[in-house]
Amino acid sequence: MKKLINDVAEVVPQALSGLVATSNGLRLIEGTTIVVRDDLDAVTGAGKVALISGGGSGHEPAHAGYVGPGMLSAAVAGDVFASPSTDQVLMAIRAVAGPGGVLLIVKNYTGDRLNFGLAAQIAQGEGIDCDVLVVDDDAALGSAEKTAGRRGIAGTVLVHKIVGAAAEAGRSLAEVKAAGEAAVAATGSMGVALSPCIVPAAGTPNFDLAHDEIELGLGIHGEAGLERVNLRPARHLARDMIATIARDRGLKSGDKVALLVNNLGATPPMEVSIMAGDALDACAALRLDVQRVWSGTYLTAIDMAGVSLSLMALDEARLEALDAPASAPAWTLPGRRLGQTIPAPEAQPATASNGRADPAVLAALVAGCRAMVDAEPELTRMDQQVGDGDIGRSLAGGAEALLAEQDTLAGLTGAAFWRHVGAVIRRSTGGTSGPLYAILAFGAANALEETQGDAGETLAAAFAHGVKALCDLGGAEPGDRTMVDALAPAVTAMATAGSAAERLTAAARAAADGAQATRQMKPRRGRSSYVGDRVLGHPDPGAVAVAKWLDAAAGTRA
Repeated sequence: MKKLINDVAEVVPQALSGLVATSNGLRLIEGTTIVVRDDLDAVTGAGKVALISGGGSGHEPAHAGYVGPGMLSAAVAGDVFASPSTDQVLMAIRAVAGPGGVLLIVKNYTGDRLNFGLAAQIAQGEGIDCDVLVVDDDAALGSAEKTAGRRGIAGTVLVHKIVGAAAEAGRSLAEVKAAGEAAVAATGSMGVALSPCIVPAAGTPNFDLAHDEIELGLGIHGEAGLERVNLRPARHLARDMIATIARDRGLKSGDKVALLVNNLGATPPMEVSIMAGDALDACAALRLDVQRVWSGTYLTAIDMAGVSLSLMALDEARLEALDAPASAPAWTLPGRRLGQTIPAPEAQPATASNGRADPAVLAALVAGCRAMVDAEPELTRMDQQVGDGDIGRSLAGGAEALLAEQDTLAGLTGAAFWRHVGAVIRRSTGGTSGPLYAILAFGAANALEETQGDAGETLAAAFAHGVKALCDLGGAEPGDRTMVDALAPAVTAMATAGSAAERLTAAARAAADGAQATRQMKPRRGRSSYVGDRVLGHPDPGAVAVAKWLDAAAGTRA
């Protein structure tokens, strides 16, 4: 187990201490795991309803992250995935209770219901007006008659906001609870896990999933879900999850809804955003009118990879409550669905034909491009050993774009041909390869406007000029372990007397030798420079790529 912790027994108090130390408006009750607003007088002194939520830890930023004006008055944290004790909850009630009373927001798990419910009973015996709101938004298991009931999962965050707005508005305890009950009835959620989570005290995953297997409809502690299925594209998962929630909550075409896309802990933000877009598309397919949307990390299962989706049916009151001001460390403003795009700038005019391309030049370019497409897997593997693994796809992408432009290139000659090559590369080739190869092409084009001589001399001059421009832009020199270590010897070889075909063949051989020589070079430029001596024995993939396309181009001249 690899976790950034000190002592398993101190995980929760130290985490809460760090949160409070780095957040405005929060305080810890000394010696406890209870987080409260530092302006409790704004609640008790004004006679407003105080709101308490909580449960097991491991769901951060819930629940302490939602303590603040317009949301919770306090949060009670138990151990990881374990309910706080009755005494802890009771202490929180006593700390925040005022004339307006206290509402406990409890997710529907047995331990939470027992401990929060018992604390409420004791508080009532002490003269504190206290009530309990149970959240059971899990839509995956239907009515769950044969289980402990529908679970409370990420939709709880939206319920916090609804009751928070009602309490802030000065409504009575009964009115705040009624608003919460209506919100719970209007909310459905469903999760999908790609991996289990690891409870610090256990040190091992709490369940197993095959490498191509996912769990649909699981709980926020890794409890079994609806089914285990093979991994499928995000859009398919979003469609199925949204459809399940909509059926469960009786949502129909034209209904206004809020959507929460929640990271279960270890999902990369790019994947959460993909799921958000796909969930919106799934809502649109059902003709659900998404009025507000949140996407991010709101209620987790420690380090579980996966997401949950929540839908809340909206009426004017709930929409107003979701939009009401609130300030808590984990609460973010929703997206309002006012449109996503602006018109794209007008495209550059197509390059005008200026003649007919030299068939040998076009054939050499096409051969080099096909070599890059074929070499993608090999170059990717090589780059994974010494860099970041992107060069194969970057060069293949640029090559594919050039192959698609063959008809246009066939009508261009001289400098115009190579300028169009550079423009295509610039638009289509990712990473650092794009600008470097583009400047190679533009540098060659500039030389063609100034060079006169036979085909061999013109080729050598244009190639040399392009390589010089590339070196000036990238700053690399021979010996730095980059593509320049293949290009520089190719320039020298191409400068020897001979026909264009002879010069190109000599350049290809020299580039291959130069690429192999990088095996023993210490990296001073590019991604490999961060890897250090671990690259020794492996050739530089950028230099190998140069050797491959030069060899393919030379083959067309044989």
